[in-house]
Amino acid sequence: MTVWRTSRHHPGTCPVLLAIFLLVLSEHSVKTAADYDPYKILGVSRSASQAEIKRAYKNLAREWHPDKNRDPKAEEMFIKVSKSYEILSNEERRSNFDRYGQMDENQPFGQSQHHGFRSFHNSFYFDESFFHFPRSRDFADSKYLLHHAQFNSDILPDSHKRPYIIKVTSEWCFACIHIEPVWKETVQELEPLGVGIGIVDLGYERRLANQLGAHRAPSIIGLVNGRVTFFHRAVVREHLREFIEDLLPHKLVEKITDNNYLAFLDNWHVENKPNVLLFDQVPIVPLLYKLTAFAFRDYVRFGYVDQGDTHCTRLLRQFNINTYAPTMLLFKEDTEKPVDVIQARGMKRQIMDEFVSNNKFLQVPRLVNQQLFDELCPVKQFHRRRKYCVLLITGEDQAFLPGNKAFLDFASANRKEVLRFAYVYQRKQQPLCQALLQNQAALSPQVVILERRSQAGKVLYRSVSGGWNGSDEDKYRLQEQLELLQKDPTYLSSDATLPELNNELAPIFIIQWMNAAYDYILQIYDDLLYSNWREMMPILSLIFSALFILFGTVIIQAFSEPGENKPRKPKPKEQPQTEDDASSRASTSSRPPKKDFVEVTELTDITYTSNLVKLRPGHINVVLVLTNASKNVLLRKFAKEVFSFSGTQTLHFSFLNADKHCHWMSSLLCSASDAAESKGYSDEDEEPSDYAGHVLALNGHKKYFCLFRPVFTGDDANDSSSETSFSSDSRRKSRSRSRSSSHSRSRSHSREDGAGPKRGSSRATSIQVHHKLDRLGLWMERLMEGTLPRLQVTAWPSLNETANTASTDS
Repeated sequence: MTVWRTSRHHPGTCPVLLAIFLLVLSEHSVKTAADYDPYKILGVSRSASQAEIKRAYKNLAREWHPDKNRDPKAEEMFIKVSKSYEILSNEERRSNFDRYGQMDENQPFGQSQHHGFRSFHNSFYFDESFFHFPRSRDFADSKYLLHHAQFNSDILPDSHKRPYIIKVTSEWCFACIHIEPVWKETVQELEPLGVGIGIVDLGYERRLANQLGAHRAPSIIGLVNGRVTFFHRAVVREHLREFIEDLLPHKLVEKITDNNYLAFLDNWHVENKPNVLLFDQVPIVPLLYKLTAFAFRDYVRFGYVDQGDTHCTRLLRQFNINTYAPTMLLFKEDTEKPVDVIQARGMKRQIMDEFVSNNKFLQVPRLVNQQLFDELCPVKQFHRRRKYCVLLITGEDQAFLPGNKAFLDFASANRKEVLRFAYVYQRKQQPLCQALLQNQAALSPQVVILERRSQAGKVLYRSVSGGWNGSDEDKYRLQEQLELLQKDPTYLSSDATLPELNNELAPIFIIQWMNAAYDYILQIYDDLLYSNWREMMPILSLIFSALFILFGTVIIQAFSEPGENKPRKPKPKEQPQTEDDASSRASTSSRPPKKDFVEVTELTDITYTSNLVKLRPGHINVVLVLTNASKNVLLRKFAKEVFSFSGTQTLHFSFLNADKHCHWMSSLLCSASDAAESKGYSDEDEEPSDYAGHVLALNGHKKYFCLFRPVFTGDDANDSSSETSFSSDSRRKSRSRSRSSSHSRSRSHSREDGAGPKRGSSRATSIQVHHKLDRLGLWMERLMEGTLPRLQVTAWPSLNETANTASTDS
């Protein structure tokens, strides 16, 4: 209670004390930062190049290294030199230091040391970096720090030879401190086995962290064959060891017993690799052997023998294996006797690497790809490092086996450092063989001695005369030429440029695709399982978009009417046909009228001006004249006929009710009297009393129109059939005949344009309503072609004008 009363009576005490403490601490921080200058520590100027900075760092690091300098301050100075080089060797961090005065690696970029407070007079808010006291990084971890450029140039390619375990950390990461002891123990255990170690600092290497997909600390990442895998289990040394083992490919080391060791050793000619047998007393293959097998998987096959297994007694007895120490046997072409043996109680990775590296090729390997050719027969660099490649060009059949065996025996007896023996199948490496044999097919095996002179494929070579059959004479001849070559290097008199070898071991495309798909599915599963949503968002967005489009399409189709989804079949090309054929086809081609597909507006007092009088230039309004009685039938037929033209932007479709505006049609025809006389509307002709079924193409801007009139399509009116009712066969035959050929079409132009016969009025009344627009499709085609006659008018009559008024105005 006493303390509480004291604080209430002195409300300003705590803020004042806090302000004084912050000011003192800020001054001390600024002073400490000002004393730290990486340029002064390295002894270079601010304009120094990267080469000068690197040279100064190497000299100082060599001078102040704790292992070489016994000065008590050596370690502290070495850390300062390392930190200074970290800042100045990175252009971004160096630029931030020059621009913002960054003095300590723990201070965020772009933040001056003099801005510890923000709006001090307004509030007591301050950065948490204000209390970010200098903390020196562990010296043992500094050698594992990874940078973006180093990771892409060194670590990624090296991950194809050994796995990497990478820790992602940051400053003020308390969880990172908790896992630090386990991490150090794991590094001490795995690094001697050949596992790569790396550390990524989120504060400095944000670009590298984004590339790895690491967005929080601490994170532990495994890297094998360029593929990133996150560790999601509890951070225990056993779990980390299992994590590394799971990253390695399966079946790196094959379990060998008495039942399968002969097949394993005899498979050298198929795999084109030596075989290594590992003998140990543990039932599970040790991680050390798996890592060695992973590093040399392209050169050597590995098998593991459990010495405690009762099914391996014959194998142990045959090769006289000491059961008290791990043993390695390496076999090449001879499966009964190993070419090299190593046995040690404490098998080290360095010993195993050296053992396998010295024996990673067969005595006479087969050239199966360019990489193997480059390693066996390297390009000449110095005179003392000459490498001559003795190449046997042979075949795969059984008939070539004796010669191949004799060549192997000859190579085994001539083990010289300057000679490399190899063979190639002519059928599988035809470009190489043609270049060496000068495009001559080899009927028998040939031996070629060559020396590579450049990476571009240039070689000097000489073919051994007489071919190769494996006889003693052939061996003597080859031995003689090899001795001459060692005495006189100019003995190789021919030169050629060799093409790149075919990769005989490359998997086919479908297998590559399946492997890539398998890895991709595993990655998606891992991301979904552990909720790595930041990496999964693009994939999930793509999946949900595809599902939305798919189900949206299904829903639209389910709720749409059946007639809207049926595609309109294109009209078949009309071919000339006989009258009987046309009649038979017309009888079977009648279809029920469809609903309206075209937007057709009615010409009224309101829409008349916008749809005709003030129609935009270049636009045409196609108007159907109808009555109340024929409205439904004609509109349905009209929409059907003009549907294929509705996509044209300059065409508009309307209809005019003749019962409402009975005099408009007569007024329009009278205003075009001159054109009407030339087309048959003279005073001698009777004007039709029924305009239903007429179609007008009106150009409001240029004041002209084109006219379509229903035309009688039946036979002569004096036929036995009545004028008022024609048989359906006669109508269909006449209709089909009008479309049968372009010649008949040209003869009917005058009737389509509105001329018609002089007894047109009497015949027009006999046309049934649903046949009045049968020829409208042909007329629309001529309208689009621009071949219809145009009837000019001086002005468009009003819808309310009478015929007399229109005649007077005209």
